[in-house]
Amino acid sequence: MESENTSLDHDEFGASNLIRISALNDFLYCPRRAALHHLEGVFIHNPFTLEGSLLHRRVNEPSEERRGGLRIVFDLPVYSRSLRLVGKADAVEFRSDPDDLCREIPYPVEYKRGRRRRWDNDDVQLCAQALCLEEMLKIPVPAGAIYHCRSRCRREVKFDATLRAKTVQAAAEVRALLCRTQTPPAVLRPQCKDCSLRAVCMPELTSDSRRIVRSHNGLFQISAGDE
Repeated sequence: MESENTSLDHDEFGASNLIRISALNDFLYCPRRAALHHLEGVFIHNPFTLEGSLLHRRVNEPSEERRGGLRIVFDLPVYSRSLRLVGKADAVEFRSDPDDLCREIPYPVEYKRGRRRRWDNDDVQLCAQALCLEEMLKIPVPAGAIYHCRSRCRREVKFDATLRAKTVQAAAEVRALLCRTQTPPAVLRPQCKDCSLRAVCMPELTSDSRRIVRSHNGLFQISAGDE
């Protein structure tokens, strides 16, 4: 298999209803972050996102190469009509199928800046790419990998039934969020510590309803000297 048909008929598919795969990652990290990114178009760099962008420049250029028995395609567009997802895979390795030497098995690889985090949003993002590849190429994609750039370690991810179900559910929840066109309120979470949108989101302020009420009431208080 020398090429993949990744063309997308936007008139048929409905480009206005597409969900970017990255939105699933954002949503599972924090629904408010997903809304700020994908509803309001707010994106602010911090040292972590800048480092990630620089690392991704190495793979985010469309190209193809061969290493040993692998054919590797970089920056590959992927999509799913059934899930209404669209995005790009950092890299997809096409490996010879031992049961059918005329067929190649896709193996998506996602590049991430740091070590594995406690949340499974990265795994869902990778699984979404796999579901797109399965639909596009009509070939099962049983596994992929996340390459953690700082440690230079590759972690394999099996696309089992649980992860697939979570990915489909995340796509549905993101679609519902974007259809509501309403940004959720801020909630202070452990994820907030490294979030590039913290200064805009202000979870410490908006999570304390009593503080908001005091601030609101203070706007309309007239001191004795102003009477």
